[in-house]
Amino acid sequence: MKIYFNPNCSKCRHAVAQLDENGTEYEVVRYLEDPISPAEVSDLIDMLADPLEDLVRKDQHFRDLGLVASDYLTKEAVVSLLSTHPKLMQRPIIVRDGVAAIARTPEKVEELAS
Repeated sequence: MKIYFNPNCSKCRHAVAQLDENGTEYEVVRYLEDPISPAEVSDLIDMLADPLEDLVRKDQHFRDLGLVASDYLTKEAVVSLLSTHPKLMQRPIIVRDGVAAIARTPEKVEELAS
């Protein structure tokens, strides 16, 4: 199991704490400190159980960059965006058994950990 982790994200910190409480073994990928390549982003998308457009955070940073959500509905556009601006990747993402999922709720983390 891998968790794509941003230490400044409360959802990430809660997910790691929950995994620790459950005794789940996992690898932490600190994608902001060690950016993932376009190929890795593409692989994540291929494994993603959630809708592609959910992988992109449409937060204030997204708006500050002048981006428009409708421009990021294809795999190629999302790979390009997240390779250039990894901060815009939704988090946490947990990968287990070849499936990636956005794990923003405790229930989702539990589902992926069991």
